[in-house]
Amino acid sequence: MATSSEDYKRQIMGDLAGGNVETLDDNSTALNNYQNFDDFTQRSSKDERRQLFSKSFHPDRIASSQMEPELAKAIAQIKPNERDDVAKEFLKGLGKRGLTDHALQQQLGLSNNHPNRMTADDVSKLASFAYHSHPDIFQEVLADQPGIIKFLSNPVVAAALGLVAAKWLSGRNK
Repeated sequence: MATSSEDYKRQIMGDLAGGNVETLDDNSTALNNYQNFDDFTQRSSKDERRQLFSKSFHPDRIASSQMEPELAKAIAQIKPNERDDVAKEFLKGLGKRGLTDHALQQQLGLSNNHPNRMTADDVSKLASFAYHSHPDIFQEVLADQPGIIKFLSNPVVAAALGLVAAKWLSGRNK
């Protein structure tokens, strides 16, 4: 018996295969130059990534309750040095909003407020907080550290990335 998430994923893939896609702004036509998502994350500009991620990763599009477990799994899978970089970026962005490292440690129950000493759980808490309360900071960090995305597996997240996949598919059919 298929689960609702399997049905949903099947529907998304069917829509994409059938050409039922959302279009991106005309200034994103450069996506046609990328072979796959890894190629996109390696060769795209931060602005290209920010544009796509701002449309895809937002609490209005994917509920925090669905995104947070995915973030925890993804952050647990990235390399420790990449996780440190992600933590630094979140702390830097949230610091610009007046949230000190110490205040975030207390508010979120982090084990440490130094990015190099944070656990995967700490970084997940930072990511979830940013996603829910400061989506622009979350999107900015994804644009800086896009490797996280390849570890996200939830069909809802896959649907958000469907924008990227749709653009690649439409570019190849021309």
